[in-house]
Amino acid sequence: MWILLVMVGLLLLGVPMMVPLSVGTFFLLFSDFPFLKPELVIQQMIGGLQPVVLTAVPMFILAADIMLKGSTAQRLLDVVERFVGHWRGGLPVTTALGCTLFGAVSGSTQATVVAMGRPLRPRLLEAGYSDKFTIALIINASDIALLIPPSIGMIIYGVATGTSVGDLFIAGIGPGLMILVLFSLYCMWKSWKLGIAPQPKADWPARLKALKRASLPAGFPVIIIGGIYSGMFSPTEAATVSVIYALILEMLIYRGVTLKDLPGVAFSTGLITAVVFILVAAGAGFSWMISFAKIPDAILGGYIPYLSEHALALLAVIAVAYFVGCMFVDPIVVILILAPVFAPAVDAAGLDPVLVGTLVTLQAAIGSATPPFGCDIFTAVAVFRKPYMEVIRGTPPFIALLLLATVLLMLFPQIALFLPGLAS
Repeated sequence: MWILLVMVGLLLLGVPMMVPLSVGTFFLLFSDFPFLKPELVIQQMIGGLQPVVLTAVPMFILAADIMLKGSTAQRLLDVVERFVGHWRGGLPVTTALGCTLFGAVSGSTQATVVAMGRPLRPRLLEAGYSDKFTIALIINASDIALLIPPSIGMIIYGVATGTSVGDLFIAGIGPGLMILVLFSLYCMWKSWKLGIAPQPKADWPARLKALKRASLPAGFPVIIIGGIYSGMFSPTEAATVSVIYALILEMLIYRGVTLKDLPGVAFSTGLITAVVFILVAAGAGFSWMISFAKIPDAILGGYIPYLSEHALALLAVIAVAYFVGCMFVDPIVVILILAPVFAPAVDAAGLDPVLVGTLVTLQAAIGSATPPFGCDIFTAVAVFRKPYMEVIRGTPPFIALLLLATVLLMLFPQIALFLPGLAS
């Protein structure tokens, strides 16, 4: 409890997240285990950065930054609009589907907010949709990027628990598509309620032209998923190949990125990677410390026999814990802290670690757009230059849909496990 109070107090003071994590770790070390050398914690922090699969994180971030600078996002957006823009609610459905497709080539929720939000928000407003609906749709649909591979959240969970990152990648496809369907149905109902007329239907020559322009960007998920499951390369190698592919597309074929742009792109990637890796290191030290102190046993020890016999109850507890945690703290940190807490119960219940990882990633996606501290909310504040309260006004319906997706995933695990089962 004291550790929790210290960490929350530091958060309220506005210090960077790595500070409460590190302070909490050493507070526990010096208060309860003065005989341990601090060097042990430092070793655990460094060890937390040693898994080779973490190399995929900066690679996927770099690929997303290259595409964000180039024309990939617009090409994907054009093809979606040509095929679904004439539906009732076609423009918001285009937004949701565009976010899903860009997430499939970038893996970044924040990059998706920027790439999809800038061109689509003015058009949604012009069509008659309110700003609160428009912004909420963009930031929540962008969170599908955390489920559709590649997913940085899944990489972090895989590292923290030893779960196959490749299996997590393919398991995220089903829940991601389910959320896309839920959002699309809601957008169509909302458009019908507002009486907004559909857009003109594109002819087939225009559709074929858009398909041709987007055919090469569509190769990203093929490379990532196909490459991993054909055995051609590992998730880390797939990330490196995605960077090479992004450079070839944007520099040599589309010429949307020049040599002069690369230092700025690399600098942006370096900043984001540094933040992620500092959090991973601090989280690794904290996770080791609470495991050494047997805090998971103190919290869940009396409940493990019950939870091990009631898998659905355990999944519900995990979902609630991650959902609440991700409302306040960066999802990467929450994954690193809670993974060792629930590990004994998950093992005792015999739950599929891929299912648990997918559920956790879904909660991280919800938390990314949930007040008070969802990272996509602050991205939207910066991109759209709107006050915080205006950005979050329209989020409740989308959060409700995401919670519905959580319940459906717990009740019907095959939503996530069907595709990994086929692949195996």
